[in-house]
Amino acid sequence: MKEAYNLCLRCKGARRLCGLPYCPLIEGFRARVKAVESIHGNEVSGSTPPTIVVGEHGYPRVRVYYGVPPGIHGLKAKEYDSPDKWFLRLGLDRIIELRSNLLSLVLPAYIYDPYKLYEKEIGLAVVSSKPVDSEAVLKEKPIPRITFDSITPPRGPSASVQDVRITSNPSLNPRLEKLIWDDLRASEGVWLLYREGLDFYTIVRALTIGFLGRSGQRRLVPTRWGITAVDSMISSKLLSRIKKSPIVNGTLVFYSEYLHNKYIVVLVPGRYRGLWIEVWQPHSLWNPKAKPSTLIVKEDYRGRMNVVDGGYLAARTSVLEYLYSIGRQARIAILREVLPQYMFPVGNWQIRLTVSHALRKKPVLRDPDILEFIEFINRATTNIPSNIVSLLIQYIYRFREEPLDKWI
Repeated sequence: MKEAYNLCLRCKGARRLCGLPYCPLIEGFRARVKAVESIHGNEVSGSTPPTIVVGEHGYPRVRVYYGVPPGIHGLKAKEYDSPDKWFLRLGLDRIIELRSNLLSLVLPAYIYDPYKLYEKEIGLAVVSSKPVDSEAVLKEKPIPRITFDSITPPRGPSASVQDVRITSNPSLNPRLEKLIWDDLRASEGVWLLYREGLDFYTIVRALTIGFLGRSGQRRLVPTRWGITAVDSMISSKLLSRIKKSPIVNGTLVFYSEYLHNKYIVVLVPGRYRGLWIEVWQPHSLWNPKAKPSTLIVKEDYRGRMNVVDGGYLAARTSVLEYLYSIGRQARIAILREVLPQYMFPVGNWQIRLTVSHALRKKPVLRDPDILEFIEFINRATTNIPSNIVSLLIQYIYRFREEPLDKWI
């Protein structure tokens, strides 16, 4: 990260060295300052979109971050945590602005005692289908800081609270409301809510605040872990059904991009296997080097992976949803290219939604030969290393003996 920070130091928001027409760090900081300036005294009110983050530092005694945009009430607050509505409509700058305007009200919590959030109605508020009015008394006025994470959306300034009050009635999905009182394994509850059509992040919040699971065994789950867990629970159910389905008839190639992230999804005839390749271009957020950096995840038929990666799990869920919808199984390959302009991570939701969007469109290629596939990669991406292209060719076309030099 040192060289990436050096890039920011050389730029100081003025020279646009990352390639963006604005500085994401400055935009985020300005929004945080705006959020703090809207707070008068030690009291704040607003509607949670809803949103909450369960931290992991200090586990099992953690902090819970309950998000409220100061002074914003009613349906307008929904915009502050709504990935489905942001997707393809908002750019990185606007998403950073919205998220940075959220004040995180900090409450201490004990992982093994999730019922305190229920007693305060905070638990019900964060799984509501509509924004819920809230009031809080702060211990002190927050200080604007820059905070980001690769899995969860950006957060605004944080403030410890003396008290939080829920001042309007949450509106819960009937199935979820019933599950709060049911004695059912968390994985079964997640699957029921998913089949009910409840959105992914409401399911995540229900799990992380301890609303799902067997009676007496429920606990708070850190949000980063919860997102991975829900992806895994849904994917395992889908995969068990997909493996009983016939194989796709031909090779299909899909493509989509959003927020300086490009995705190529390939479905290949064969029994299920997975390949995830992540290429971070030089001087991008997690790659300060002068050449591309890569992450490769390989998954076998039994679902065993050489490394567990949250980005792959998010993309994998979207691909399995598509295969389940068409009643087919396939070997899957996903190539993600991250450009230097992606200087401020917004969370795994953009992976999940962009891959899903690619699969909803028509394939860009059907049964391409090797040359057609390589030409498409060259057109669609910026600078994919030749060894990565070779790996994709090997995986898709299953070369055994023949050298690939003539193709690359």
